[in-house]
Amino acid sequence: MTNNHSAFLKEMGITEWASRDAVQASTAVSIASSAQASTTAGEATQRASYGAWWFFGNEPQGDAKILLQNIIRVLGLAKNEWSWRKSTENLSQLSSPESPVVVVAFGGPTAQKITGERDPLPQLRETVLALNTGNEEEIPVIASFELNQVLVNPKEKALLWQDLLLAKSVLQNS
Repeated sequence: MTNNHSAFLKEMGITEWASRDAVQASTAVSIASSAQASTTAGEATQRASYGAWWFFGNEPQGDAKILLQNIIRVLGLAKNEWSWRKSTENLSQLSSPESPVVVVAFGGPTAQKITGERDPLPQLRETVLALNTGNEEEIPVIASFELNQVLVNPKEKALLWQDLLLAKSVLQNS
């Protein structure tokens, strides 16, 4: 039986990943041999999400849209567990969600706009930022690369995956 999780990661061009702990220990773990990759698609779907994912950025087209669909599949997200939001959306009108939410901001300009930060993307990545809605409740934001940029520079696919794993851990710990 083929492992769907590994197949989706392979489609995204990711053959190896390293968790933040493993990077600190200078240890890379092959996806093919990792415990996560050995789960079935059904198990991944059962434990994938404890809340909602909001993806912000320029709506992907063509291959970038396919990459987003693959990301959603790999994360095991159902249709009601994620939504695409435009960075031009009025953030103060976003309603406070009942369940925990994590935001993934695709691209430095998008991350800057929704968080109010001024640093470039390399400094914003690997940090939990906050959505700038003007409301008291903070919604965590993870900044990552624009999907089209990832397609042009395949080395960034592994970094994108690390960002998604960070977002997943933030959501699970909410």
